[in-house]
Amino acid sequence: MVDIDSAVRRFVSDVWHDSREETAYELVAEECPGLGGSGPAAVLAWHRERRTAFPDLRYKIVDLIVSGERAALHWRAAGTQRGAFGPVPPTGQVVSYSGATFLRFDPVGKIIDVWSVNELFQLLQQLGVEVLPPLTGAGGSAD
Repeated sequence: MVDIDSAVRRFVSDVWHDSREETAYELVAEECPGLGGSGPAAVLAWHRERRTAFPDLRYKIVDLIVSGERAALHWRAAGTQRGAFGPVPPTGQVVSYSGATFLRFDPVGKIIDVWSVNELFQLLQQLGVEVLPPLTGAGGSAD
């Protein structure tokens, strides 16, 4: 039987923190979605992109719940923006934000699905990005 709790913790420590490619290839199935494709390379691509913007980004597991072949992970992350984050140029700003990641494992213990939601709006505010609501109607008034 696969120890999913340990696999999730290893995924966070090795892949999210340290970008250990060999661990991603051990834990992530070829059909697992990632950045621009699927499989370990696509999952690593997402983390490389985030790591380029926040090289010292660290994650703390707040809560981890495992049920059958599924895991729900509540996490907090903090890091310093040293590279571009999408259209936001480097600010040197330290950010802290939370998120939740949901994983599904196959019978041999490989991750076949990963889905995350995080406080992106809060992150952008910490970087000093002004987020304005879209203008409504043809007249351009948002009142």
